Amino acid sequence: MLAEIAAANAAFKIIQTAVQNGKEIYDCGTATQSYFDNKSAIAKRVSEKGQGDLEAFMALEKIKESEEILKETMIYAGRANMYSDFLSFQSKARKERERQERLRIKKRADTIALFMTALLWGTGILVLLPLALYIGFKLFGLI
Repeated sequence: MLAEIAAANAAFKIIQTAVQNGKEIYDCGTATQSYFDNKSAIAKRVSEKGQGDLEAFMALEKIKESEEILKETMIYAGRANMYSDFLSFQSKARKERERQERLRIKKRADTIALFMTALLWGTGILVLLPLALYIGFKLFGLI
């Protein structure tokens, strides 16, 4: 949890400094992506544990405050429509994280299905092979 907070704060400082120096959001894309990923991880933890996890809740509140500062910086020190581009980028990043999560869940389900299929086939062979051998030996009179 502390790692996510520290990473989000560091990414925020990079983004804010870049915007104040006249750079575009895409100039600090790695920091922006890191910021969104860590914000998402903190928000997910707050939603999972509710507001009982005070540390995560307060971290999320600090991130919201940071975003307000960043919004003001983008509006007053950035180019026209920079904040709307920032929101668009944030939306795309969220959709990409959700897509990655769906792919991870699907891959895990496919792996479990493959394992269960192999287990069932293996069990079937172990059960039917002795039966087939017994019937075969009985038919040919070897038993």
